[in-house]
Amino acid sequence: MKPIKARITRGIITGSMIECADNTGAKRLMVISVKGYKGRHRRLSGAGIGDVVVCSVRRGTQKWRKQVVKAVIIRQAKEFRRADGLRVKFEDNAAVLVNDKGEPQGTQVKGPMAKEVTDRFIPIGKIASFVV
Repeated sequence: MKPIKARITRGIITGSMIECADNTGAKRLMVISVKGYKGRHRRLSGAGIGDVVVCSVRRGTQKWRKQVVKAVIIRQAKEFRRADGLRVKFEDNAAVLVNDKGEPQGTQVKGPMAKEVTDRFIPIGKIASFVV
């Protein structure tokens, strides 16, 4: 996993409900924790574009409901700043389900995806339909 060059504002905190943007069958996810987050005592852990989060599936097919899964954030509504000074934000918060190796569970991604995710997770970039 490569580092991200952009200054990502962590706009998604623990307890946030986000959309699942792939075709696995899960529809709505709740963020439980953020992998690799080192924070202060009693502070809610935050995640941004390209971060791996542990989620609980709240809505979806019977197979996926109530499962604890790992996901990568591909869109966030809070704007973030790229290295060239451009500020980017999306309409919603969305994630893609991944396995322990960082490979996507689904075969396609619905909607746009930030290019920072493609730089960090190459297999997710291969199934993306639209990269911003």
